[in-house]
Amino acid sequence: MDLAPLRELGDYIAAALPQDVERHEIKNNALILYVRRESIVGVLTYLRDEPNCQFKQLVDVCGVDFPERQNRFDVVYNLLSLTQNQRIRVKIETDAATPVPSVTGVFSAANWYERETWDLFGIPFSDHPDLRRIMTDYGFEGHPLRKDFPLTGYVEIRYDDEQKRVVYEPVKLTQEFRNFDFLSPWEGVDVRLPGDEKAEPQEQAEGDS
Repeated sequence: MDLAPLRELGDYIAAALPQDVERHEIKNNALILYVRRESIVGVLTYLRDEPNCQFKQLVDVCGVDFPERQNRFDVVYNLLSLTQNQRIRVKIETDAATPVPSVTGVFSAANWYERETWDLFGIPFSDHPDLRRIMTDYGFEGHPLRKDFPLTGYVEIRYDDEQKRVVYEPVKLTQEFRNFDFLSPWEGVDVRLPGDEKAEPQEQAEGDS
């Protein structure tokens, strides 16, 4: 793959927006722009309207969590230019408290994508017309794709026959985690099956002890 056009495009954008683009690179055959959080609306507007870019389609907006960083989240915007037959990835860094400017005024498709990012990661977006959950239930607590979110969640739901409605309760694990040796799925069966010989050295060692 000839990466020269992507390098030229990255240099062109960085030269046009020196106050907004912190750096750019080619990674995995893709052009990535690292942009200041406050500049995201202006940068995406430029990429959409500039004749040498024409990235008129917003393919996706998503989050990435790095809990060890001060600005723990990346917000990633994937753009497509059908005219130029090119793709570009724009990244910004943010924390859990500072809102990211919404780009719904630049790309209407960002409405759902930003709601999804807020729902799953808890990244707030300022000036969003309807920032509410889209993947989880309205009573859901927390944001499930954060790397500090417990695998069991915080609450579970069940249908209560007495109240005749769905109720929320703290998570209760009905059994402890069990240990499996994964040697044979047919342990306890008298018939010798292929794979049972894997357990024989262990059984013999236990008998000798």
